[in-house]
Amino acid sequence: MDSIASKPTLVIITGMSGAGKTIAVQSMEDLGYFCVDNLPPVLIPKFAELIDQSQGRIGKVALVIDLRGREFFTALSESLNYIREHFTIHNEILFLDATDSVLVQRYKESRRRHPLALEGMPLEGIQNERKLLEDLKGWATQVIDTSNLKPAQLKERIVSRFSNMDRSSISINITSFGFKYGIPIDADLIFDVRFLPNPHYVETLRPKTGQNAEVYDYVMKWPETQTFLSKLLDMLQYLIPLYHKEGKSQVVIGIGCTGGKHRSVAIAEYLGRMLGSSETEKVRVSHRDSDRELHG
Repeated sequence: MDSIASKPTLVIITGMSGAGKTIAVQSMEDLGYFCVDNLPPVLIPKFAELIDQSQGRIGKVALVIDLRGREFFTALSESLNYIREHFTIHNEILFLDATDSVLVQRYKESRRRHPLALEGMPLEGIQNERKLLEDLKGWATQVIDTSNLKPAQLKERIVSRFSNMDRSSISINITSFGFKYGIPIDADLIFDVRFLPNPHYVETLRPKTGQNAEVYDYVMKWPETQTFLSKLLDMLQYLIPLYHKEGKSQVVIGIGCTGGKHRSVAIAEYLGRMLGSSETEKVRVSHRDSDRELHG
């Protein structure tokens, strides 16, 4: 299968206002993408024609699209369908998201007014925008939750994703989390492992995490753990190629337990090793909440 580098690439950057689109476009510029900010969706086919007629001189384009109304959403849908039907251009949609509380805080800190907040109350505008973008988020080939990411971390995620894209592989991001801190909003699949025996109630294991050998072995030794993992791997190995076939470039798998420190971490580590053995899959494992207690 041809790599993306061998054919022109058009990346649409969109998502919630305040979620990091400015950092995203700066990151794409650093990767050599020709970037245009705040482009009306109706002009996307013109850029596709420009790319197609450049004879390879313009091979990487990133367009920032801010949807401010239903007519923009309709125009974006029609433009992307037109590109797929008339050009051999690979296109991706990068959707940036964050929780409502984080977005409200960012607006308070910047003292900016949300573009959809009629009375200047950012939460109302955020909720309206989220409803408007709900379908578009479902189209996205990559969703990044920036709630807990610093600017440098967001840039690292984008550079890692778009620097050496290969259509023959799919990126699998496995993240452990604690349900008491909320579900990751960028996850495609969520699995709850709170039914497994909890190392938290073993005094010697409580301060440690699922990355520690003693905790990992404790989680893995139970028959219900082995049965669950056998069924889960079977399902994931069936689903992931179907996601890839559908055009998704990444799958985000969330593994949750109560605090995100023991069971979910151990299970995520196991899945990372097992799924990472395939040459067609690039696997990244992260632990959102495992050290949260250390940082308050």
